Amino acid sequence: MKIFAKIGASALALGTVLAATPALADNHAAERTPEAARAFVEAANDEMLRMFDIAGRAAWVNSTYLNTDTDMLNTYFGTQVTEMMVRLANEAARFAEVEGLDYSVNRQLDQMRSGISMPAPTRDGAAAELNEIATALSTAYSTGRATVNGEEINGNEAEARMGTVRDPALLAEMWTSWHNDAADMRDRYSRIVTIANEGASELGYDNVGDLWRSGYDMTPDEFAAMTERLWQETRPLYEQLHCYVRAELNEEYGDEVQSATGPIRADLLGNMWAQEWGNIYDIVAPEGAGDVGYDLTALLEEANYTPEQIVRQGEAFFSSLGFAPLPATFWERSQITEPRDRNVVCHASAWNLDNVDDLRIKMCTRVNADDFVTVHHELGHNYYQRAYNQLPMIFRNSANDGFHEAIGDLIALSVTPEYLVQVDLLDEANVPGPEQDLGLLLRQAMDKVAFLPFGLLIDRWRWGVFDGSITPDNYNAAWNEMRLRYQGITPPVERSEAHFDPGAKYHVPNNVSYTRYFLARILQFQFYQAACEQAGWDGPLHRCSFYGNEEVGARLNTMLEMGSSRPWPEALEAFTGTREMSAEPLLAYFQPLQTWLEDQNAGRECGW
Repeated sequence: MKIFAKIGASALALGTVLAATPALADNHAAERTPEAARAFVEAANDEMLRMFDIAGRAAWVNSTYLNTDTDMLNTYFGTQVTEMMVRLANEAARFAEVEGLDYSVNRQLDQMRSGISMPAPTRDGAAAELNEIATALSTAYSTGRATVNGEEINGNEAEARMGTVRDPALLAEMWTSWHNDAADMRDRYSRIVTIANEGASELGYDNVGDLWRSGYDMTPDEFAAMTERLWQETRPLYEQLHCYVRAELNEEYGDEVQSATGPIRADLLGNMWAQEWGNIYDIVAPEGAGDVGYDLTALLEEANYTPEQIVRQGEAFFSSLGFAPLPATFWERSQITEPRDRNVVCHASAWNLDNVDDLRIKMCTRVNADDFVTVHHELGHNYYQRAYNQLPMIFRNSANDGFHEAIGDLIALSVTPEYLVQVDLLDEANVPGPEQDLGLLLRQAMDKVAFLPFGLLIDRWRWGVFDGSITPDNYNAAWNEMRLRYQGITPPVERSEAHFDPGAKYHVPNNVSYTRYFLARILQFQFYQAACEQAGWDGPLHRCSFYGNEEVGARLNTMLEMGSSRPWPEALEAFTGTREMSAEPLLAYFQPLQTWLEDQNAGRECGW
């Protein structure tokens, strides 16, 4: 899910200043004193805040009215944004040598330097070219098409049908047509990498990947090592899940479609990118424990929920924790459903257009379980955005980008049977008993655990692209090799360098870093365990709901209000009591399932 706040609100970073600012900044920078640094930071904060408003609106209109004119508007403002952010980042880098800076000023200078995700170099025309390509890539993705039985469908429809269709031939057709549609992005993507790497070099980074990894209160190498440690801690659980799911798919489809050994065919996993597998739970559900006792989609339909009611129920969760209601403008300005009269970006996202209280979501919400959970997730972004809106503009962001995603996921984890009873969607008599815990855990693991290697590999691939170890002539081969190595999956058809499969995933053409989602899968369980302990929950962790607990809400808000003003370990400690990111809560949550999976897989040839 994309978050629109701080320096990150279009295909590139959103942040600019008025035309008068360069002279003001140059005067401050020329002095190179602590006082000048403070004045520079204050001026940058003030004018970024003013310009984020108009630039955010241009991005919003482009996303909700996709056409040539709005593309041009978004490109124009994106160019202004990029030129400004590059200049500010370079000025901030020069202040880094000044002695006597106080903590807040120094941290803001550091964040300005690393806060632009795809920097343009300062040479004339570079920012315009970068933003023209970025807008074109974003539009190409959002207007992409797939086919099913020869019928052309849009990406949102293709994504939905990948979760419900069970005919391997149709799945292969949808997967192949959607991925083939991305082939034309390759040259533009290669060009934008070249430009952004040039810009990163001017800022003192080896490449864009180095810049991205520098934003985590540790060195790029330390960050890479931390994510590798977290993956190695969780990999045994993933491999057991992969082994079990492969066996069930083999039983369902036979050897001709899915072998009992080796990798899994990507299109059989219920998701266009094989990133989450929950849509095929019906195929893999264990006998005797597979029926979790309710179908959330059916419950929503029986209760005559509308898309707006789903969003209002998400708001009610936060209200129960003591958070103020969403502003009236949220309901007037959000895109909650897909319009019938125009192209829009359906990818779910949370926005704060003025970085104060103009909160919105942009979704093409349907009445189903996935979107019920997604709404809770997206609103987590909105409440986080509002919590830190009194900080200096530069600090109006999460402690690290994984926190923003994890807060939304924390709330989504609380969509438990107990919560559904509390909000009158599920009758208490139908709450699944302990004998169905394995089914509940397997259903969660199909999304949460299955996602882990995918969450890691997208940026691993891009780090290689940015540092030159993956070149344009082997983009696709490297992508599919990495998906095999990390996920143990393989495309349903032969792929070549005539294709550009990475472009079929939203975050690649839209230049949104992805490791944040991997971090979020780890952090959300740390947050969840802490919230349940604070709520005094007595029972299996996976059944906990802290709905209605204002003490948890107050503790949570204390962390949210910190924004990015302090290093992320301090924010983590404020809510959980620990400063270290750990996979232990996730593994504890799924321990009963891992033991069961190991028993089920006894005698099977696991791995690929």
